Amino acid sequence: MIRALRSDGAVQDFVLPGGARAHWLGLLPPDTAEIRLAAPPGFALDRVARRSEAGLLRECLEKRPIRAVSALYERIRGDARRYRDTLRGACAVTPLAGYPRWAAERAVPPAVSRSDRAVRVILAETGDAEALGRTLASLRAQTHPHWAVSILSARAVPDPDPRVGVLAPGGDRVLADLVGAGEALCLLEPGDVLAPDALAHLAAALDGASLTYGDEIRDGAPRLKPDWSPDLALAGGYLGRPWLVARGRLSDVLDQPLDSPADLGLRLEIAVARGAGPVRHVPRILAQTVGAPPTAAARAVALRRSGVAIVEPGGVPDLLWPLPEPAPLASIVIPSRDRLDLITRACRGVLHETAYPAIELIIVDNGSTDPAVLAHYETLRTDPRVTILSDPAPFNFSRLVNAGVAASRGAVVVLLNNDIAVLEPGWLDAMVRQALRPEVGAVGAKLLYGDGRLQHAGVVVGLGGRAGHILRRRPGDSPGHLDRLRVAHEVSAVTAACLAVTREKYEAVGGFDAEAFPVDFNDVDFCLRLGARGYKTVWTPAARLAHLESVSRGPAVGAARARFETEGERFAARWRDVIRHDPFYHPCLSLTTFGEDLE
Repeated sequence: MIRALRSDGAVQDFVLPGGARAHWLGLLPPDTAEIRLAAPPGFALDRVARRSEAGLLRECLEKRPIRAVSALYERIRGDARRYRDTLRGACAVTPLAGYPRWAAERAVPPAVSRSDRAVRVILAETGDAEALGRTLASLRAQTHPHWAVSILSARAVPDPDPRVGVLAPGGDRVLADLVGAGEALCLLEPGDVLAPDALAHLAAALDGASLTYGDEIRDGAPRLKPDWSPDLALAGGYLGRPWLVARGRLSDVLDQPLDSPADLGLRLEIAVARGAGPVRHVPRILAQTVGAPPTAAARAVALRRSGVAIVEPGGVPDLLWPLPEPAPLASIVIPSRDRLDLITRACRGVLHETAYPAIELIIVDNGSTDPAVLAHYETLRTDPRVTILSDPAPFNFSRLVNAGVAASRGAVVVLLNNDIAVLEPGWLDAMVRQALRPEVGAVGAKLLYGDGRLQHAGVVVGLGGRAGHILRRRPGDSPGHLDRLRVAHEVSAVTAACLAVTREKYEAVGGFDAEAFPVDFNDVDFCLRLGARGYKTVWTPAARLAHLESVSRGPAVGAARARFETEGERFAARWRDVIRHDPFYHPCLSLTTFGEDLE
C-alpha cells in the first residue's frame, strides 16, 4: 500500500496490485508532502517514474476517447477520486483477453525450492504419448527435486527416470497405492505443463496447511482464483489444477478403488474440496492445463455419489442446504418514506408473490407525508402479518433497520429496500436455507436493474478504493470469471438492499453501526464484523430480484457526497487490512474498474 501524506495533514491510501511482479500507476494529490510504502518482507521496488497529467490525458484520449471526456468532466467538477479512477481505468488496466502481453511484462525468474517435502504426482495415462511427454518434461524441469510420479496405465510406459513408475488400475488397487510414500499428492493430466517453480511454491505453502493450490492457464485463458472458497470449490469446481494436498486430508478416501481412471480427477477434486484443514492459495500462474472441465451432468453425478445434496437450476448443480419443517419465521424489514409506487410494489412482492410459508413484514416509515402512502398503510394494517413503525427522525438507514429488527419476531431477519421487486417466488426460500447454516452470517441475492443488467453480484472490498459491486451493469446472465455467478459462493460482503441473517448472529455483532455508518458502507461493515466473528458471507443466484438502486434517495451530490466521503474514510480506516486484500478477489485483478480486468 502507498500512502500519500498531504501538506494539510490529510492522508490518501492506494492499494498496490499483487503478483510476483506488478506495475502501478496512480495520480497523487498535487500537495503531496511525503510518500510512504507498506510492503511485506522480500518486496523490492524496481523503478519509479513520473508521468505528467497532460501525458496521461493524451494516452486516455488515444485509447478510450469517451473516458477522456468523462475524466475531464470529473476534473472540472472537482471530483478528484473519479477523475483519478477514470484515468487509471483507461491507462493502467488490461482486459483479461490481454493476459499474454500483460504477463510477459511481469515475468520473473523461477524460485528456488525451500522445502524437502516428498511429492507424489499422479497421471492417468490417456494414450497420447506426446502429451504425456510434455508433462514429464515439465516435472524434470522443477526446481523442487523431491518428486515421483505414478502413471495409472494398463500398458507399459517405458521411461528411464527412476522417479517415474506405472501402476495398472483395477483389481484390488486403491488410491493409497498411488500415493505411496509421498507426503503430498499432486494430480495432473497428460498435457499439463507445470511452471518450473510450481512444486517449489506449492510445497513451501503446504507447511502448516493441508491443501495448497495455484492459478492456471487453460485453453490460453488465465484462471485467477480466489483464496479458499469451499462452496465454490465444491459446486463450481474452481480448484482446477495444480494443487498439492497433504496425505491426511485424503484419509477418508485412500481406500477407494482405482477401477475408473476416467473420473479420477473429479472424484479427487470433490474429496479434496470436502476435506478439513487449513488451505493456502498461491496467487500466481503455476501451470498450463489441458482438458475441458467436467460437464454439469458429470459433476452432479459425482456430487450425489459423494453424499452431497444438490439442486440444478438451469442445469448447473448447486449445493442444496436443508430447511427445517416447519420453516422458521422470516421477518422482512423495509425502511421507507413516501413513494407509493415503490412501497406498494415491494409489499405486494413480499406478501403475495413470495412462496415462503412463514413471513412477517415490518415497515419502518421515515416520516412519510404523502396521503396516498398513509392510506396504503391503513390497508396494510388489516393484514396480521404486517407491522408499521414510525421513525420520522433524519434519515439514518442503520438506525431504521435496527429498529425494524428489534420490533420483529422471526428467527431469520431479511433487510429489504423499498425499491426491490420480487421476480421469482422462491427467492426467500433460497436465502433462508443459506442463512440457517451455522457457519454462514449474511446472505445476499442476485439483483438486477430494471433493464435486466447486473446491479449486485457480491461486494469486493477495496474496489474503487473502499468497496464496490463487482460486474455492475454487465448482462444479467454473465457467468463471471470461473463461472462463479452460476452458483452460490463466498464473498466478503453483500448489499443490505436484500440481506438475510439469523437474528442470533445479527444481535451477536450489535446489528448495524448507526453511529459510524448512518447511510453508506453500513452493510459492508456489518458483513465484515460477522466475518471477524468467524461467519462467512454468501451470495446466491437462486434469489433473483430487481433493484432500482437508490431511486428513492437519488444520487449523492453536494452535502450528501461530502457525507459519503466522510463515511468512506471511516470505513477505510476500520477495514484497511481487508481493503488491502479481499480474500475472494484475486490480487492481480483491478480495484479500479468494476469488471474483472487485470491491474
